[in-house]
Amino acid sequence: MPYCKSVAVHRNVKQALTYILNPDKTDERVLTISLNCMTEPDFAYTQMKAVYEQYARRSYDAPPSKSGKSPVKAIHYIMSFSDSENVTPELAHKIGMAFVRKMFGDDVQAVIATHVNTDHVHNHILINSYSLTGKRFYDNKASVRKMREVTNGVCRAFGITPALNFENEGRSLNYSEWQHKKNGTSWKEQIRKAIDSLIPSVSSFDDLLAELERLGFTIKRDKNILIKAPGQQRSVSLWKLGEDYTEESVNTRIGMIQVFAEPIKNQVDVYKLSEMLAVINKDHISSIGDLEGRILRLRKEYEKNKGEKCLKKLKEYLDIRDTYNEISRGDYISKLVEEERQRKENETQKTKKKPNKRR
Repeated sequence: MPYCKSVAVHRNVKQALTYILNPDKTDERVLTISLNCMTEPDFAYTQMKAVYEQYARRSYDAPPSKSGKSPVKAIHYIMSFSDSENVTPELAHKIGMAFVRKMFGDDVQAVIATHVNTDHVHNHILINSYSLTGKRFYDNKASVRKMREVTNGVCRAFGITPALNFENEGRSLNYSEWQHKKNGTSWKEQIRKAIDSLIPSVSSFDDLLAELERLGFTIKRDKNILIKAPGQQRSVSLWKLGEDYTEESVNTRIGMIQVFAEPIKNQVDVYKLSEMLAVINKDHISSIGDLEGRILRLRKEYEKNKGEKCLKKLKEYLDIRDTYNEISRGDYISKLVEEERQRKENETQKTKKKPNKRR
């Protein structure tokens, strides 16, 4: 599992974007991509500034207050992979894209860049603190916990085993338990493996518990969920298996698998989104509800007067609404996962076809 951290950006968003998108660090920007903005520092900054000022009602370049405090303009995530994980820059880039989709949805403004100028692969993700529809993103303890849960789920989908516990959270393994885990004699590890194997085939937490019972595990539903493996003498609380196996985390992982199974949608052209964003800002559209109300009023007005200007504006608003609905439903993680699976399969086939060198 990669090490992840987040940094709130109160000022100098353009400086952060310039650093993230540095061509020398990203293989001449081959390993860069953006969502709902351009993959170029100046343009990305201008587009994020427009969205922020639309919803925050304050200047993106405003200096700190007298107290020295200033609101969060953007959030900078850094995801680092160790050499032992054997993660290629291309795979790290896909993991970064999948993380953004799952963590923030499809109406976030984000820039993703994988840096290859150091010994270890890592990527940088910068998101605007407001989405295209006015949702506010925060950098706090709750968001950090969610970041770790989402990262765990994405890593599992790409075949990377995440850490048992989240960084700086949950229980660490004591020496005895670590030794049992290493030797393959740990009851807890047996339960973890059973849960891991069942998650892709169940639709809910209750389904998971039912399947465990069918396989001979004893489940006791009390204040805490207690599980006992076949042959085990004492039950163990679910939370003692680690942060990745709490009811909340298991539900997140089940939901993640279901997201991966969803059909793939076509990505909306970023230039089209930029044009729509200009209309949203110019007409001071505050939310999707506000947009729906304007569409209703324009329809009534057009039914009465049949004006060309009214019809043009109505079509413009309908296009914005339909595009919003399209990007809200879209999910591209499954496509990324399938691409990585195909890449690994191709590499395996190439290895098999290579003739053995004669000694």
